[in-house]
Amino acid sequence: MAAKLGQLLVNGKIITEPQLDKALELQKKEGGRVGSNLIKLGYLTEESLVEFLSRQYGVPAVALSIQDIDPSIIKFVPYEVANKYQIFPISKNGASLKLAMTDPSNVFAIDDVKFMTGYDVQPFVASESAIKEAISRYYEQSDLQGAIKGIDLDNDNLDLIQDKDDDVDMNDLKSAVDEAPVVKLVNLILSEAITRGASDIHLEPYEKTFRIRYRVDGALYDIMQPPIRLKAALASRLKIMAELDIAERRLPQDGRIKLKVKDRSVDLRVSTLPTLFGEKIVMRILDKSNLNLDLTKLGFEEKALKDFDEAIHSPFGMVLVTGPTGSGKTTTLYSAMSTINKVDVNIMTAEDPVEYNLLGINQVYVREDIGLTFASALRSFLRQDPDIVMVGEIRDFETAEIAVKAALTGHLVLSTLHTNDAPSTISRLLNMGIEPFLVSASVVLILAQRLCRKICEHCKEEEKVPENTLLEIGFTQDEVGTFKPLKGKGCQTCGGSGYKGRIAVYEVMPVKDDLKEMIVKGATATELKRAAIKSGMKSLRMSGLTKIKEGVTSIEEVLKVSFHD
Repeated sequence: MAAKLGQLLVNGKIITEPQLDKALELQKKEGGRVGSNLIKLGYLTEESLVEFLSRQYGVPAVALSIQDIDPSIIKFVPYEVANKYQIFPISKNGASLKLAMTDPSNVFAIDDVKFMTGYDVQPFVASESAIKEAISRYYEQSDLQGAIKGIDLDNDNLDLIQDKDDDVDMNDLKSAVDEAPVVKLVNLILSEAITRGASDIHLEPYEKTFRIRYRVDGALYDIMQPPIRLKAALASRLKIMAELDIAERRLPQDGRIKLKVKDRSVDLRVSTLPTLFGEKIVMRILDKSNLNLDLTKLGFEEKALKDFDEAIHSPFGMVLVTGPTGSGKTTTLYSAMSTINKVDVNIMTAEDPVEYNLLGINQVYVREDIGLTFASALRSFLRQDPDIVMVGEIRDFETAEIAVKAALTGHLVLSTLHTNDAPSTISRLLNMGIEPFLVSASVVLILAQRLCRKICEHCKEEEKVPENTLLEIGFTQDEVGTFKPLKGKGCQTCGGSGYKGRIAVYEVMPVKDDLKEMIVKGATATELKRAAIKSGMKSLRMSGLTKIKEGVTSIEEVLKVSFHD
């Protein structure tokens, strides 16, 4: 088939003879299909290959990413067969089985499936990556379902730990959660989340249902709904792994699980919360291999990066990063510390909790319950000869006051605050009780940020947007027509969402002399913003519009994270 497909592509003037020779040469060295090698060499795209095969064999093409696949169809074609022939069952209609194939002319595959199922096969053509993704997703999901089915739902122990609230036999509880099927299901839930690049796992019990969701690129996706009677067994298993008290189900608890997945060390931050129908568990996945510590790759524009880099190399002063929970503040601060982490400086951090361990940086886990607060940690730091201090969050007057004093006495202080934009951070510090002259003297730069989902590279296409809409969201008349807004139509690579990965939009406000003067005079956040923009600051919306022009993100995403100036 390899030479045959290659020759057909040459005859159809899709590729040239020398290109085919190179693909066949690569096939001899590394194996693989000739179509895949042509794509790998850049001579062909998956879309053009699928389109060609569809025309050539008179077989319809199918986009698996937008197909609603019934999991019961998967059982007709075993994993080994699907993987061997690169085929995937789509649906069944009467005596006919619809089958997605990378090579619709493969009669051996068609005959095997016919013999195995007793159904007529109706071939469709799909790209190799789409079929691989579907096999990976649906056959792993059926593993999850298999793990559920393997659990004895009539097991008395499961009844005991779910229904008896106070009088629980600890031996029965432990034996229930140590059973192989429960362990297997928990392991599958965790490994699948890490494989999919999820940032959080949610286990949520309701009155009649129990669902598991993953957060991927900032959006939550429903993954599975195990039987409701498993909720206590799964919760207890995770609590044992996180070394929490499994008998205590009326109070929130926090713990940590350390895992090794395919030679990667992954930390899970576990939080349990008693709800009306059982314990809700949320796990934050902290995968150090996903931590991007290169400031140039986070989404900064040239001037903003120059201003921020200059601020973090200041000998003293305060640099503040603001934004809501989950906006990437920690990543920005870690990247900043990684940039300035040299052998001749002493860097100390107070964090709640410590998300990633960084070599050469002294990190302290703040524990409010035992009296180790941000303020007390910061006070101790100043007796430890620090050059740079990072405070996870300024929450109160006491922490703010010590941070300001540290910034004014020769230390560089990095911290975060929860405010909507950079100028309103000044108002927040003043509201906490810090004097205006101290704020203006200590703050060097404020950075506000948000995360936008990036348009999937594999399925990006032009989005038709009326000129009026572009003007309304902030583009000027001169900018309209100079670029094409893009969006993702949804494909197998991005799971049909149209987005893959995230990038930050930034508002970087250096506090120069003119702003210092305005702060002392009591200027409002609006006045400060106007002056900062006049001095060259790009607001969050302006930064987002730049990302739209560059084709990195969509209009929808920018509207979600920013207000019109």
